[in-house]
Amino acid sequence: MTTAKIIGALAGSFVIAYVCDTTISDKKIFGGSTPSTITQKEWWEETDKKFQAWPRTAGPPVIMNPISRQNFIVKSSDA
Repeated sequence: MTTAKIIGALAGSFVIAYVCDTTISDKKIFGGSTPSTITQKEWWEETDKKFQAWPRTAGPPVIMNPISRQNFIVKSSDA
């Protein structure tokens, strides 16, 4: 019986957290707007170029933004 109450309370807390997050961040109840840098594709491309241009001193080259790509380690074309 206590396990069901714990699981129910945990699920309820997740629902409350989701509703609060959506209301505050997506509906913007406290005002504000989405920055133009998020909505502009050109800005994302230039930022990605800047991150990929940074020199790395150790290990194989790693992509700085793995969310936008599926491979995490860049393979050289020579290998």
